[in-house]
Amino acid sequence: MDFVWILFAFGCGLGVRIVSLPPLVGYLAAGFILNALGVRPADGLQTLADLGITLMLFTIGLKLNLRDLFKLEVYGGASSHLLLWSGAVAVIALGLGALALPHFAAVDGEGALLLAFACSFSSTVCIVKLLEENGEMKTRHGQIAIGILVVQDIAAVLFLAFATSELPSFWIVSLLLLIPARPLLYRIMSQAGHGELLPLTGFFLALGGYELFELLNLKGDLGALVAGLLLSQHSKSGELAKALLNFKDLFLIGFFLAIGFIALPDWAMIVSALMLTLLLPLKFLVFFGLFILFRLRARSSYLASLALTNYSEFGLIVTVLCVDAGWLEPQWLVVLALAVAVSFVFTSIVQRSSHKLYSRHKALIKRFEHPVPLVEDLQHEPAGAEILVIGLGRVGKGAFNALRDEVGEKVWGMDSDAERVKQLQGLNLPVFKGDGEDADLWENLDLAQIQLILLALPSIGDVLNITQQLKRSRYAGRIAAIARYEDDRNTLLANGIDRVFNFYTEAGSGFAEESLALIVRNEARRADAEP
Repeated sequence: MDFVWILFAFGCGLGVRIVSLPPLVGYLAAGFILNALGVRPADGLQTLADLGITLMLFTIGLKLNLRDLFKLEVYGGASSHLLLWSGAVAVIALGLGALALPHFAAVDGEGALLLAFACSFSSTVCIVKLLEENGEMKTRHGQIAIGILVVQDIAAVLFLAFATSELPSFWIVSLLLLIPARPLLYRIMSQAGHGELLPLTGFFLALGGYELFELLNLKGDLGALVAGLLLSQHSKSGELAKALLNFKDLFLIGFFLAIGFIALPDWAMIVSALMLTLLLPLKFLVFFGLFILFRLRARSSYLASLALTNYSEFGLIVTVLCVDAGWLEPQWLVVLALAVAVSFVFTSIVQRSSHKLYSRHKALIKRFEHPVPLVEDLQHEPAGAEILVIGLGRVGKGAFNALRDEVGEKVWGMDSDAERVKQLQGLNLPVFKGDGEDADLWENLDLAQIQLILLALPSIGDVLNITQQLKRSRYAGRIAAIARYEDDRNTLLANGIDRVFNFYTEAGSGFAEESLALIVRNEARRADAEP
């Protein structure tokens, strides 16, 4: 039976991958197909799903800057959306009930509000996975979306605590001890090394945070998030997140499969689910309007709102509680599960074309932009730059430093990670914050003096998108990029990039050249020393 699960998950995942859709769409389909065939869920499926969510929230904490949650556009956007959406959708639900639509007709005022509340959340699992695949976790819109998700998750945890009348344990005050315990956690991280012990350390800390919060009558997943937050400033936090990436993605397959096993819908449930799905554009408009109101740039508002336009696994948890309490009919759990699955498919498809959609409709979207942007959104000009390195991770930073040694002040760096840029600026290096996929950025920058742009980015999709943006902006210089695999290298060359460095091959040749240079320098010293 285990092979059957793997067969369907792999077959459906590969099938949708071939037609350029994210594999998670295939995993959702696999769950529904297995359910329709009468296959019962394996005993460990829900355990895998829960473990995947726990690891995901832990890695979010590792990458999260706590100060981002206290920005007005984050906590204000999340709380305002919750109120506006819940009120509007409750009225719509009652209106659909007045039209005698199936399931809606039996919903009263209280039930309509609870249903709207359950639909107010956006999917942490779906959004984080897509942002990671697109390399947008550290972008401005990515950070806004993540902040909104965290605030929503906290609101869901508070609702569950009050609705079940399970107040946190008196010993919740003991959580304050986590602050002085932070140096000990740092020491554990430092001693874990870089091998197989490092991901095991991540499992230990994530599950430890989960169990601690469960003991205190708090949601365990929130404990995993807090555990990640405590380690977010450690120098190895990024390395730990990468070490857990494949484990997290593998376990999350169980989550997507499990959705299909909630129940098989009948036609009335499908109609009700489609009614909820038709409300997704309203969710986008409410988020977009609020972000514009809080003076976010139109592009950031658009992309963050598009990412948040879906329904959430937390909504399913809230619905289960409401059904158990008799506040909603049991059929609503199936209806919402189907709506969640459809919303995942919607987000997966739209997210892949989000930047192209913005470029196509930019003039219309920018009409709503506030004339006075936030200080954080002000764009900077790389004065005197002739070479620009985009992406200041390990590879990009190495290229940036090497070029600085060769040509000096003519080299500038750009990265979408605000914290990384701030650290490098603290070292008096010429770097600035910017998202290479931002069409507005290239239109506002003076590209006439820039002769070479290096794209040190891991995602081939990002590299291709930036190259298209540069061509539209009439950039006349040369473009270089990196690739991990030979087929990616060929794709980049075919799309007009002048030079593509194979990540592994070029590293080997560079290592050989540097090593040979040692011999040359040593022989030169001997020659100088001879009388």
